[in-house]
Amino acid sequence: MKIFVTGATGWVGSAVVRELVGAGHRVAGLTRSADKAAALEAAGAQAVRATLDDLDALHEAASAADAVMHTAFDHDFSKFAQNAEQDRLAIETLASALGSSGRPLLVTSGLARLAPGRLATEADVPDPSFVRKSETTARAMAARGIRAATVRLAPSVHGPGDHGFVPILIRLAREKGVSAYLGEGLNRWAGVHRLDAARLYRIAVEQGGDEAVFHAVADEGVPFKDIAAVIGRRLGLPVEPRGREHFGWFADFASADMAASSERTRARLGWMPSGPGLLADIDQPGYYAG
Repeated sequence: MKIFVTGATGWVGSAVVRELVGAGHRVAGLTRSADKAAALEAAGAQAVRATLDDLDALHEAASAADAVMHTAFDHDFSKFAQNAEQDRLAIETLASALGSSGRPLLVTSGLARLAPGRLATEADVPDPSFVRKSETTARAMAARGIRAATVRLAPSVHGPGDHGFVPILIRLAREKGVSAYLGEGLNRWAGVHRLDAARLYRIAVEQGGDEAVFHAVADEGVPFKDIAAVIGRRLGLPVEPRGREHFGWFADFASADMAASSERTRARLGWMPSGPGLLADIDQPGYYAG
């Protein structure tokens, strides 16, 4: 298949591109810069020089593809609502290019506010009031006859080179001199290794059928306090409870319970994560270099 990937040079998207190319697919990847375009081409993909705001370019690239994977999202949380609107427009544009052709569109979302206090399943439906509308938009497109589905990523997509939530916690621990958690630290984060997530995207586009949701989840729910304990031990810092003010803008994430099962995804696709678990991965020296 020829597959168009947005976010093709991002943390998840770049791994997806390598997975697809390695499986023999032809890949066109969206990127903004010349150096990243060169990296894409070196990986065996075609570079599409544009941004998520270039809706004409998105439509053209999606129209020429057999499938589309939308992994891009601007994670600048200071303008989250604006970025969510950009995301919605991009998804609608990609979907319109595919129309009712049966060519699949995979959209990326997460587990935030999905099922706090219990394991979220693929059958859960996102809160429509949540600012990010990725999955809500994909569901609306599916209702119009477009073959759209959502990959829900675990809050920690970990591995060498990670620059997501765990590195934020490591930087905060270094700055504050303590590896902290909120309350009793029993809120849970699901986790998945980056390469396992990339493999799920490939299998889902190849054989996902009419499924609406896939869970990229290996560890169902790691207590936040356990994550803090590994960071504290690695940095030689105390591990203690702190209030929300300690975490600043990150407090909502630090307090969130984002645990999930991937039982249906595994049964439907035969996907079996094989990478290291979250705690084992963040116990590696690479997370603390620099």
